[in-house]
Amino acid sequence: MFIKASNTHLYKIATIYRYFLVNTNVGIIFIAMSDFNLYFTLGRQHIANITALDHILFLAALCTRYQFSDWKKLLVLVTAFTIGHSITLALSVLNVIHFSTAWIEFLIPITIFITAFSNLFVKKFVFKSKFPIIYFFALFFGLVHGLGFSNYLKSLLGKNENIIWQLFAFNCGLEIGQLIIVLIILIIAFILVSILKISRRDYLLFLSAAIIALSLEMCFQRLPFHI
Repeated sequence: MFIKASNTHLYKIATIYRYFLVNTNVGIIFIAMSDFNLYFTLGRQHIANITALDHILFLAALCTRYQFSDWKKLLVLVTAFTIGHSITLALSVLNVIHFSTAWIEFLIPITIFITAFSNLFVKKFVFKSKFPIIYFFALFFGLVHGLGFSNYLKSLLGKNENIIWQLFAFNCGLEIGQLIIVLIILIIAFILVSILKISRRDYLLFLSAAIIALSLEMCFQRLPFHI
């Protein structure tokens, strides 16, 4: 009798709580913030994770020529990549554009290869050009990576129609994860170049060569056609 009464009491509390969440402004805000936190965390974990090695390698290829002292150029670089992947992430998730997943997964390591290969031609670390080609790589190749991000997000959203808030939260999470990766790359460069006194040119060549090798392996693994 006591158990039955307790269960009834708990059911009433749960019903009132559910009504409160769904039908009050405070409840709506609570649900919205919960959704934001969930998709923000998913976005951050998606890029700042070893399973996202392709995106990490692209960021490394973009940033490895720079150091902490080049923070203004890095800011422009990261902003360009953010603009690029944000555009296609939104357009793809909102079903405005459609691309083959197989081809996108293949093109991502191609962008890594081209960016890393361009590092081999950097001999002097005095960057005077206002618009170096690496900025355009960040912007236009960011469009490709945005489509890669969208494949993952769409698999999470399913057929949910109200996705703007989740899309915004996921993209914010991506940006934080991206900044974490860039910071780690800069710290590694600082340790190797400034503390251990490894030649900046040697560091750039070694890391770029390693990225090129990994990107080529990814290309062959992701061929969208049979040879």
